[in-house]
Amino acid sequence: MVAPRLLFPRRMFAHRRRVLEIAGVFSKHGLGWLLDHLGAPIPARLRRTPRGPELPTPVRLRLALEELGPTFIKLGQILSTRDDLLPPDYIAELALLRDRVPPIPAEQIIAEIERSFGRPLGELFATFDPNPLASASIGQVHAATLPTGTSVIVKVRKPGIADMIEEDLALLREIAEFASRHSPLARDYDLVGLLDEFAWTIRSELDYRREGRNADRFRTLLVDRPDIVIPRVFWHRTTETVLTLRRIDGIPIDRIEELDRARIDRHALALQAARFVLDCVLVHGFFHADPHPGNFAVLPDGRLVVYDFGMVGRVDTFVRAELADALLAFIRNDFDALIDSLGRLGIIRHEADRPALRRELQHLAERYYGLSLGEYRFGEVIADLSRLMRRWRLTLPPELSLLVKTLSMHEGVGQRLDPSFQPFLVAEPYVRRLLMQRYHPESWLPQVARMLEDSARQAVGFPRRIDRLLRRLEQAELEVTMHLAELPDATQRLSAMVNRLITAILLAAAAISLSLLLNVWHPEWLVRWIGPILFFGLLSIVGASLLLAWQWWRNR
Repeated sequence: MVAPRLLFPRRMFAHRRRVLEIAGVFSKHGLGWLLDHLGAPIPARLRRTPRGPELPTPVRLRLALEELGPTFIKLGQILSTRDDLLPPDYIAELALLRDRVPPIPAEQIIAEIERSFGRPLGELFATFDPNPLASASIGQVHAATLPTGTSVIVKVRKPGIADMIEEDLALLREIAEFASRHSPLARDYDLVGLLDEFAWTIRSELDYRREGRNADRFRTLLVDRPDIVIPRVFWHRTTETVLTLRRIDGIPIDRIEELDRARIDRHALALQAARFVLDCVLVHGFFHADPHPGNFAVLPDGRLVVYDFGMVGRVDTFVRAELADALLAFIRNDFDALIDSLGRLGIIRHEADRPALRRELQHLAERYYGLSLGEYRFGEVIADLSRLMRRWRLTLPPELSLLVKTLSMHEGVGQRLDPSFQPFLVAEPYVRRLLMQRYHPESWLPQVARMLEDSARQAVGFPRRIDRLLRRLEQAELEVTMHLAELPDATQRLSAMVNRLITAILLAAAAISLSLLLNVWHPEWLVRWIGPILFFGLLSIVGASLLLAWQWWRNR
């Protein structure tokens, strides 16, 4: 199948081969309408649906992302955490995206290890199993033994994968900028900001040293939790493309029958996992953001092992304080204060109809009125909030979307371990402590001290600033500069329109002038060449007119 030609801006021509490949895949799966929604001027044939059995659109989207490779698989995985952006059927389907791909030959992995360390494999490891334990789109995992006899796993980044991802990220950034200029939907959801956050996330996963530092940080933060095991990083065998961790084997947390045979208390294990998450989020503000069951295992003595620290989330002091304010406003039914907190958290990005939003939040609160804490279900609450956010085109900041997805996935793991598990009951003391911190002197005294310090600094410099302002007023040197958010784009469009109008006027004037000149001045040599001159003149005018029409259609 020949991929249709896309009419993207000239600066994307450097990626034209990849653009055509993406267009072909989307066309094959009947997803051309998606590019159309992003504002891309595409041919009508790209919007067609595929022949043969009709698959649901979410399934076709997942298949297309899988076919397009690592960057798009990771993009789909990130989108599966954004309940505020996509409907539940898309979320459920994209959650099926996994990085399991056929392994590459062990020779390439060994060559990458030796290139990274500049030493032969035999000097680095006593044994190295060429058969991988797991293979993903970015890396591959092998079992090995250090010269000291310690069993380890070696995670190796596949050769050439970084260059491929960087090309895709550059192309996606161009598409996001183009869509933001042409699609109100892309502007409302800050598509460029979402893409930048995704780029930061995937680049972080490419650097295995960052993953190693994340593991060390978790071990330090959880030093008082002997029931949580974090594998040790062997830094003398770790680089940007190679990560070596102590091998710790346990029972995967979702294998219920094996846990029962090992006589593991599943109720205690669910509480243990929930407290691990709540400690990380509400106490330390640093949490594991990829909590699918494959990243957790249980040792025979009941300790919980945590793997894979490539994706982490952060909740800083400001966000925790604002979350406490929002929760307190919700409890007090103070919906104006709740809307203000949502605005400070970056959830409300555009001007909203406050009375209508207040009424909808009030209706949502009434649904849960009178329920005990144990009757709350986190998944249901999040589903209700996600529907509200999609209707109002509200978006969660990336760190909050990761937090929501992490809590949802942990609730699912806990209820699989113990169907009677009630996460809100476990969270109650943490939430109470978070609210009490709002009134504790340790929380507000540092803020008061900073406020007094800033006020004193401003007061000292205030007279001098007033003096400079008055002097410039007296000398008529005061200038006021205004920046309007939409003015640059509007000016650019107006300039292009004026240029096209001037060109059209000049073309028309040239055609009229030529016809008038030929009426009054027609020497013999001109009569012989009049046919070709008129032909080429007419051809030039038609070509220029078509070019102007094409530019107008592309930029409309």
